[in-house]
Amino acid sequence: MPPFVVTYPPLEQITQLKDPSVTFHAVLEVPKSLAPGSWQLALWHSTDSYDGRKASWVETPFAPSGQSDFPSTLHDPADQLTRLHFAVDLTVQSTLNFTIKFRQGPAHDWRWVRNEQGLGDGYIVVDVGALEGSDDEDLPDLICGLNPSLKWSPQSSQCPGTRLWTIEVPVDGAQDDDNSTFSHVPLGIPWGGFLRWFALVRDWSPWLAPRQGRSTLELDKDALLCSFLSSKGKHLVCMGFAGINNAVDGMTLFRNDESGRVTIHIRNDSAQAGSGTVLVAVGDNFESANAAVMYHARSLVSTADRAGESSTELETLSDNVEAKWYENWYDGLGYCTWNALGQRLTAERVMAAVDALADNNINISSLIIDDNWQDIDYHGDQWQQGWNDFEAEPRAFPNGLAGLVSAIRSKHKNIEHVAVWHALLGYWGGIAPDGNLAKRYRTIEVVRGEDSSRKNIPLGGKMTLIAKEDVHKFYDDFYRFLSESGVAGVKTDGQFMVDTWVSPKVRRELIQPYLDNWLLASLRHFSGRAISCMSLAPPIIFHTQLPRGRPTMLCRNSDDFFPEVPSSHPWHVWANAHNSLLTQHLNILPDWDMFQTAGAYAGFHAAARCVSGGPIYITDVPGQYDLDLIKQMTGVTPRGRTVIFCPSVLGRSLDQYVNYDDLSLLKISAYNGRAVTGTPIMGIFNVSGRPLTEMVPLARFSGVLPSMWYVVRSHQSGKVTLPVQTTSSASVLTVSLDNGGYDILSVFPLSLYETESRGRVYVASLGLVGKMTGCAAMLNHSSELLENGRLLISTRLKALGVLGIYISHLPELSIQDQFMATILGQPIPPHTVTVNKTDNHVIDIDIETAWEEMSLDAGWSNEVEVKVYFTLEK
Repeated sequence: MPPFVVTYPPLEQITQLKDPSVTFHAVLEVPKSLAPGSWQLALWHSTDSYDGRKASWVETPFAPSGQSDFPSTLHDPADQLTRLHFAVDLTVQSTLNFTIKFRQGPAHDWRWVRNEQGLGDGYIVVDVGALEGSDDEDLPDLICGLNPSLKWSPQSSQCPGTRLWTIEVPVDGAQDDDNSTFSHVPLGIPWGGFLRWFALVRDWSPWLAPRQGRSTLELDKDALLCSFLSSKGKHLVCMGFAGINNAVDGMTLFRNDESGRVTIHIRNDSAQAGSGTVLVAVGDNFESANAAVMYHARSLVSTADRAGESSTELETLSDNVEAKWYENWYDGLGYCTWNALGQRLTAERVMAAVDALADNNINISSLIIDDNWQDIDYHGDQWQQGWNDFEAEPRAFPNGLAGLVSAIRSKHKNIEHVAVWHALLGYWGGIAPDGNLAKRYRTIEVVRGEDSSRKNIPLGGKMTLIAKEDVHKFYDDFYRFLSESGVAGVKTDGQFMVDTWVSPKVRRELIQPYLDNWLLASLRHFSGRAISCMSLAPPIIFHTQLPRGRPTMLCRNSDDFFPEVPSSHPWHVWANAHNSLLTQHLNILPDWDMFQTAGAYAGFHAAARCVSGGPIYITDVPGQYDLDLIKQMTGVTPRGRTVIFCPSVLGRSLDQYVNYDDLSLLKISAYNGRAVTGTPIMGIFNVSGRPLTEMVPLARFSGVLPSMWYVVRSHQSGKVTLPVQTTSSASVLTVSLDNGGYDILSVFPLSLYETESRGRVYVASLGLVGKMTGCAAMLNHSSELLENGRLLISTRLKALGVLGIYISHLPELSIQDQFMATILGQPIPPHTVTVNKTDNHVIDIDIETAWEEMSLDAGWSNEVEVKVYFTLEK
């Protein structure tokens, strides 16, 4: 294996730093047989220009690092490799372009990383705060060649450190009932040039997907949101907005012309002239600028005129929905029949699937009966088939839907909610024109257009719909039928179909009634227990998902992956992580989709779901389960319910501008708990197709403070760092993942105590070790020095398992003589308290075993409090 160089700041990426004094860390992985060589590394750098154009390059040699200055190692190298550490300090005035060369010794030739590893130059931008005069910069100063025909105006930004504008683009009303009006106008080029760009494009009608690029905007599809990074570290975010107030009925999107200019593309469905709206914000970081446009969009929605019976009823029902159902709905493990059982469902097959789960002690709390339970007409292709009647397909479900649900609930008490799938318009092809539903409700015939990007999905042609006058009654009757059948929730798919209708008149007259009445019925009959699916279309995002003042709904966050297509698995996680940059600001809980625990990339998917902050449901073929993986995602409460551990802050991509094809780990940032005392989390995923080693600084974790001390724990290796601050070399974490590898890194703030006999002692509760996001099992944790000189560490947990406690001086202590642990005030068996096998600074307390052996009863509580006492002084 050839030598491999890893640096921080990294090559081929843009790194924004606040301090001009930069320490470059480098790790050289070499075969052990070559380690005795006198390896040399040199930094080549230039401050003249990006990508080295007309640049004067300077060489600065690296020096070998002393062991006390090594970065922390969370993943060991492969057995045949060893790691050599180097560092060099440099002062960066504003920007720096750099690359690396290395050689085995003076007698060997230099080798460039670009040639050996295919890594381009790195680029550093030092943030110098607000640039002089930047407050006087207006939109024409930020967008070079700003189209003078556009009407723009500054707005008050709700996000500190950002500035905000709106751009109004006039557009005529729809030509007639069958043809929308389109307008395509140039905007300009941010700063006249930029380092990187990021966009969320309409991958196809129902879904968004990420795109990234370098100095030239090249969009292959229409974008809803675009962001640009300047050479001075500024981020300009643009978002198209439509459908509210004076904005057009339709959508406002972005394209680019041949010269790389951003252009605005608007569709107006309204019979009246209006304006397409573009929101623009600039800030020192992407998250702030992104939040600024999203917050302003939400303000526009909240002040919109939403008069009407449905709006009033929505407000009333939202006020009456209790929040406690959320825990029961998505805080437990779910199961979906889709990939597990496929199409042509039967009651017998569904029952056999839940029986098999019970036989393997997999206690789900929610069951989703997916597509193909309905009574449909089977005329033509699946996308053209229509729905006959509310009741389940009579031959496949001879006892009806109610009979199946009753049998499931009576036999499997752990299944609290049974949900069923249906399309927003009934089925993929709407309503069967000759079915019973078409006889009971007024219907209309509309025409759908084809989606040119999905030629394998024949959407075009005529379809039958429930007419506007009966949409309210239709949903109310259907959901009442489901509720009376014992169904407790719905997965409503195909919502984008409302935006495929060819006629602008049909779209403007039917989209809002369908979306509003579906939402009304789900609140009225299921308290909002609904999953919105195939609904990341702009008209739905702004009308249904952005407004506040109603319960948060689950919403599928990206297109499907395909179990039999290996390349679709890492892309699926990548797409979800980047889509969450937008959906984190919607009034939804992003749902990263079901997966199979025994399938390809199973652990990869499981880790992604755990850091997503959303629901987790599996779709395993009966009998084909990875029980250990399921245990890593879940825990059992004192009352015996299986729950998942969701971070309190949603997971989203940390590196917006890194391309999927770049040789870089996908980093998903999340957080759990309160500010300061909570746990920063980072999921890392190798989507590159080859093994990767990287260095990740502690300072990149969300919520980390320079003044505090932390330890970082790897879920995969179980390794825990020594106490670190962001200023130390040890706060740079070396991680290595194979192709398709993953890990979850959790950062725990330390409490510190000064002692006379042991010096400074650091302690932290690590949550449930062995769980992917076991830190999220902690409801509360604290430590206190008692009057008798003993230290008390108290941790309140939502589930049983193995509680880890970090104690910096644990190797000096005796568990037998100096420790006592209690649950519910009772001492636990000594053999359930042990030193962790991977790190001797961690004590493991097996609460689950202790609970069982002590025959404890949860009583009214569904939590468990563990108290650990130990002697601090010698």
